[in-house]
Amino acid sequence: MNHTARKRFGQHFLTDPRILANIVGEMHPRPEDHVVEIGPGLGALTHCLLPHLKHLHVIEIDRDLAAKLRSEPLAAQITVHETDVLTFNFASLPSPLRVVGNLPYNISSPILFALLPHASHIVDQHFMLQKEVIDRMVAQPGCSTFGRLSVMLQAYYDMEHLFDVPPESFDPPPRVMSAIVRMVPKPQAHREAIPHAVFARIVGTAFAQKRKMIRNNWAGVVPTELSEQAGIAPTSRAEDISCAQFLEVARNMA
Repeated sequence: MNHTARKRFGQHFLTDPRILANIVGEMHPRPEDHVVEIGPGLGALTHCLLPHLKHLHVIEIDRDLAAKLRSEPLAAQITVHETDVLTFNFASLPSPLRVVGNLPYNISSPILFALLPHASHIVDQHFMLQKEVIDRMVAQPGCSTFGRLSVMLQAYYDMEHLFDVPPESFDPPPRVMSAIVRMVPKPQAHREAIPHAVFARIVGTAFAQKRKMIRNNWAGVVPTELSEQAGIAPTSRAEDISCAQFLEVARNMA
């Protein structure tokens, strides 16, 4: 099938057999696993996964690509959900669920946040993302790339940058370096102890003006005594505050 990549869907199709094999190798899929692939595109990763699985769910917004997947010789092993991943109900799939995909780089962060409420039903997530985004996801305090994305995701997941993927591994090649990340939800008790609305608010305000001291960003939002209880100096900047300290402030506020 000749298919022109559509810019509005952020389509860059992974074609490198070595990279595809490495992704499957990192996942170690088993026949009984419930797996959903986001953005299968032309089906390169799909076909690498199918020999290891009894069944595979895929989410594809492009109707032409969805039709192609339904016409595959192995179509009986695939359930195609032709929809926007940002509106898809992951709770409708069998659990525990494993999620994999080459995410559209233009909506990668919204997809990651859309999956947060479903963490209780997810075993792990293996995603291809822009390397710059993964660098931010796994960044540690004191690093210039440490920000809102780092804190919000590290509170809920253990994450590992697995390996990089060069532009020539895709058709068409993106203008950026890509990478693979593994995301494993933290234990349910830990996640349920996070007052999410409060946590999201204090993290968002902390990084709203990243170079300002935290006492200015949190003025009228977080009482000074609560930030000091967490060991945060009023002159600290958001990028110097650990995820654990943000969580402590949120729990004390809640």
